Amino acid sequence: MPSSAHDAESRQRAVALADAFGRAGKTLVRALDERLGDHGVSTPRSKVLFEVNRCGPVRLTDLARTVGITQGTASTLTDALVREGLVERCADDSDRRVTLLQTTATGRRQAETWATAYTAAAEELFGILSGKEQLALTELLQRLADSIND
Repeated sequence: MPSSAHDAESRQRAVALADAFGRAGKTLVRALDERLGDHGVSTPRSKVLFEVNRCGPVRLTDLARTVGITQGTASTLTDALVREGLVERCADDSDRRVTLLQTTATGRRQAETWATAYTAAAEELFGILSGKEQLALTELLQRLADSIND
């Protein structure tokens, strides 16, 4: 096959993959939001609460980087969680200029409830894939994410 035909096919595959990935991502987030909606949570809010709960006291900038959102989005989401009494701000003992975020007792209980709902939704949505396929897809997506972030 001539190299120009090969290049054209390669570009078409890349575009088709990017389009399919975009559709799948949007569809997955929408499906998760629908399933988590019964618990009064959106996917972004649940991820922020999970990370604050998992990491313990955490700086907003570190939280945003870990979750993969902008600092502004992290601030908006944590403000809502603070208003709901699920997250609280506290001073960093080693640097009083730094404000940390941590879950409240109510936030820890809510994180557990949401984690159970999230796990059930993920099991339902990815149940069409075998365990081996799930592992392979996870590895491929991680490799892609690592490549993009480098």
